Amino acid sequence: MKLSSNEAISLIKAHENSHAERVYLIEHQLAVGNAAGRIAKALGMDEDKAKALGYIHDIGKVFCEDVKRNRGLAHGIRGYEYIRSLGYDEEYARICILHSYLNNDIDCLSGDITDRNGEAFEFQYNYVTNHPYDDYEKLINLCDLMCTNKILTVDKRMMDLLIRHGVFKTTHYHILETMKLKEYFDQKLGYNLYNLFPEVKENL
Repeated sequence: MKLSSNEAISLIKAHENSHAERVYLIEHQLAVGNAAGRIAKALGMDEDKAKALGYIHDIGKVFCEDVKRNRGLAHGIRGYEYIRSLGYDEEYARICILHSYLNNDIDCLSGDITDRNGEAFEFQYNYVTNHPYDDYEKLINLCDLMCTNKILTVDKRMMDLLIRHGVFKTTHYHILETMKLKEYFDQKLGYNLYNLFPEVKENL
């Protein structure tokens, strides 16, 4: 079953409450989806699909006890299972897993994985390693790394993640792959993708 952007918004807002971090999470998902949609439209991709994927990428965090922390494995698998349980196609569910990891590498993320045992890790490791990312998945990777609850430059978003998560042994690798991903979409567009986001200047 396909997932429209309007349905995706309904899914994430169904978990909205007055908790400040939960409200911020929804704002972040909306920012990612809207940014992805704008880039997708400029590239002639399916704008609505890109928005839907962006809107739900972090939906698994609503099933985690502490939404302030980067619960990489937990929120990825819970989001995947939730979207599949609703009958939506694999192409939507898997974004919940893939969005955290660049370059088909489960070690290329902004935080760290402390628990590498168990079926959850094995499932996500195999998924990330063996699934060739398409441009929609790469786009959500990038937009997640450009958005807090508003659109930022990649370098400012990287600083945000460093301040909140700290520095890990793979941080340098993750930053390099993020910059490569931004360059990938610049080349596909034929211009700097920041040109699509004049509001970036206001968010510096």
